[in-house]
Amino acid sequence: MLCLQFCGLQTFASEHVIDSGSGTVEYPASFFGRYQPNTALDMVRQIPGFELDDGDGTRGMASSGGNLLINSRRPSAKQDLPSAVLTRIPASQVERIELIRGQAQGIDFQGQSVLANVYLRTDIPATVRWELWGQHNKSAPFKVGGNVSMSDRWGNFDINVGLDAERDTSGWKGTESEFDRNGVLLESGPHNSTEKGIRLNSLSFIASTWMGENFVRFNSRLTVNDTSYFRPNGRVAIAPGGTTSDEIINLDTQNFEYELGADIERAITGELTGKLILLYNNDDSDSLSTQDVTDDNAVQILFREADTQTRSQEQITRLEFDWNRFDSHAIQFNAERAYNVLDRDLMQTDDRGSGPQLIDVPGANARVKEVRYDLLLQDTWSAGIVDLDFGLGAETSKLSQTGDSDLSRDFFFIKPFVVMTYSHINQSQSRLRVAREVAQLDLEDFVSATVFEDDDFALGNPNIRPEYTWVAEISHEQRFSRETVLTVTAFHHWISDVLDLLPLSPDFEAPGNIGDGRRWGIITEGTLPLEVLGLHGAKLDIKFILQDSVVTDPVTGDRRRLSGDGGGAPYRTLEVLNNNMGWRYRVDYRQDFETARVAWGLTYADRGDRPLYKVNELDVHSEGPAGTFFIETTRWFGVKINLLWDNIFNFKRHRERTRFVGERSLSPVDSVIVRDRQHDRYRIGLHVSGTF
Repeated sequence: MLCLQFCGLQTFASEHVIDSGSGTVEYPASFFGRYQPNTALDMVRQIPGFELDDGDGTRGMASSGGNLLINSRRPSAKQDLPSAVLTRIPASQVERIELIRGQAQGIDFQGQSVLANVYLRTDIPATVRWELWGQHNKSAPFKVGGNVSMSDRWGNFDINVGLDAERDTSGWKGTESEFDRNGVLLESGPHNSTEKGIRLNSLSFIASTWMGENFVRFNSRLTVNDTSYFRPNGRVAIAPGGTTSDEIINLDTQNFEYELGADIERAITGELTGKLILLYNNDDSDSLSTQDVTDDNAVQILFREADTQTRSQEQITRLEFDWNRFDSHAIQFNAERAYNVLDRDLMQTDDRGSGPQLIDVPGANARVKEVRYDLLLQDTWSAGIVDLDFGLGAETSKLSQTGDSDLSRDFFFIKPFVVMTYSHINQSQSRLRVAREVAQLDLEDFVSATVFEDDDFALGNPNIRPEYTWVAEISHEQRFSRETVLTVTAFHHWISDVLDLLPLSPDFEAPGNIGDGRRWGIITEGTLPLEVLGLHGAKLDIKFILQDSVVTDPVTGDRRRLSGDGGGAPYRTLEVLNNNMGWRYRVDYRQDFETARVAWGLTYADRGDRPLYKVNELDVHSEGPAGTFFIETTRWFGVKINLLWDNIFNFKRHRERTRFVGERSLSPVDSVIVRDRQHDRYRIGLHVSGTF
């Protein structure tokens, strides 16, 4: 008998989608049969009107579990993402999936509006799930990878073991050009790069069992990466008498990370349940960067080297209590202690012909430590078709930094919230949420680093405060049928101590608090079957976000939007709102030919630009539309074969840096640097997966 790592609950079978009328919609395993799923992740991705959230990656446990439950329990690991957990669960082990909309008694939604609750079968034998894949990329060597997982019972323990590894290769080709303030071309040249490495994405082990009246679960995860980045570029001066320079940048990084965790759950009385979670994470990283610049006579004019060692640790102790003493009420109390520390050592030397000279990078050698306590008391009151979830949280933390800067500060925040959910009889639901949220600080923002590509420093700031936000959201979900769903959400955020880029001098800026700001917008998402158009087995999944923001610029004093997130992989998911782009959307088309056991589909996505408002520079990142085509089948031996054509529009990653003589917009433009880079559209991948 197999229950995987989330057992202990009774389950039942259902042949039809069921709307309970109280905010829960049940999808039996048979509902997903048309999609020929191989894993639980394949099934969750096909829930109408639902998008899996892998958590926001901040410190602590409160927001790391995303919007996933397994047998009504949250995954208690933090670095082991919900999508990775679902990948290791074979589809044959899923009995049904509940979509919980609105508040439900006994479940801490942790700020989410909807949860997917995956129920697992207990009557199937041990199962091994595997996947092999390869990708051809014209601008980089062949890329290969694979993963395998096993679910079994060993004695009284239900275990799940997984391994995921790849040979990572990628490449970009493009140009970089510099113009003067009048648009006259000064310099131009190629801007190419390649990255390769061996990645052990995860070696994971999860075990669970009943020890008397205690449900106990252990989890561990190991990640090892060894990667190298190589960027050879040449710059040719266009002006008469100009010179040519060649630049080579190398970055070698080794990363070793492991996580250990355990949780114990027990029914203390018939009305009170308690849970203890313990978690430890350790991440060691060592990177060596070099920059080699030669003139047109092949004479070295600069050799720069930076050796950076970073170690971070996180220790979490969390208590959760659920009390169901009163009818129609579920009272919860959570208490969490988090200890976080980041150690950074950086040694940089510059050699301009007279030998290596040690460079002092302010704030680069430091130790940052945080001890944080988080308390929450909440009640979920169900009154027929109306649910009211309200509570009061409190957070206190102590931040200290030693090394290049010695500083210690204490913070205290009160975090009230209320959520009202109204479930209509006609399968629609309305929801109102008001809450005060406190953002988790990134300790990397406290310490400095070098940026060889921009010939710049990314300075840290030991005086950062957490930004906090009053959030108001109103949403309405309309279910026209079991597969047709449309949800519209309007939101407004009042942000205090906005974390953006703060000017430190006429030449440098650092992450810092720049005052109060606002963010508002609307989100539309849903699933639309296309049977009415004669496209049997076809559907569209859509998500569109339109938003704006405003804050007072600390350099110019003018009102402007919040800074974006700069570069990054653009279209993997539609990320959290604080990326601050003006708009983004994604449309997924899928058509399943159930009898033939074949499916095909397209993805089309785009997003607005992301400006970074630096003290003497406006740095804007943008791309063109991205597209992906796939065709898959399970016709042979039950093995899923998926052919993927990625980047069919060959989107261009565009960066435009407008540099000013002095402070941004208060002085004349000095120059404009424009960079355009592309992969290539011939990125063809083949994935083969199955179970036995």
